[in-house]
Amino acid sequence: MADAKSPPLLSVQELHAHYGRSHILHGVSFHVSSNEVISLLGRNGSGRSTTLKAIMGLVPPTDGSIRLRQHELAGLRPYSICRHGIGYVPEEREIFANLTVEENLRMGMQPAVNGASVWTIEQMFDYFPRLKERRNTKGASLSGGEQQMLTICRALLGNPLLMLIDEPTEGLAPKIVAAVGEAIADIHRQGVAVILVEQKLAIALKVSSRVCVMGHGRIVFEGSPEALGASPQVLAEWLAV
Repeated sequence: MADAKSPPLLSVQELHAHYGRSHILHGVSFHVSSNEVISLLGRNGSGRSTTLKAIMGLVPPTDGSIRLRQHELAGLRPYSICRHGIGYVPEEREIFANLTVEENLRMGMQPAVNGASVWTIEQMFDYFPRLKERRNTKGASLSGGEQQMLTICRALLGNPLLMLIDEPTEGLAPKIVAAVGEAIADIHRQGVAVILVEQKLAIALKVSSRVCVMGHGRIVFEGSPEALGASPQVLAEWLAV
């Protein structure tokens, strides 16, 4: 939780968002401290990915406030939000297929804002040695797991204060899932806050400081992973498939 003496790194208040006439987010509110990994949990269609896209400016909020270090982000373009210190790892990965691994990584590099950890390409290769082996390989030739590694590393090279990571283990082999989970934990240890959308509950609970369960575009539970585990009604109503 945020220190009572200091404001949170990110504060989301009464966030609403629409896709056309469809009202997707209905007053979402939560905060993230600089030392936290927060997981947004819920079934498909609950509003988790839309929350990340609204924070990143990819889905313009129709109401509410998004503040990073007390700077209002709602209404800004995605490139401006990125420059304020937010990195985004989309579920679709969206790498540059005609660029090599190293060229993709260099595309993500930008100066660090005050207080952000500074990352290098060599650190990325330490995280994922497979990327180093394929540094001269075009993105189109990478496996799904390699593309996911590349997307995470490209976002980190923007030197963010906060990472938004959407479904990073979707469709990956167990060995790659474990590597991605450890990378997220280490990103946190290096001082980067994380908002994680993850369908695999075991991974989300392992790496999270706090969890927010979403249902019907709202936060329906917020607490520690231990508190969620001790809430069978919440698990059954909002997370069971």
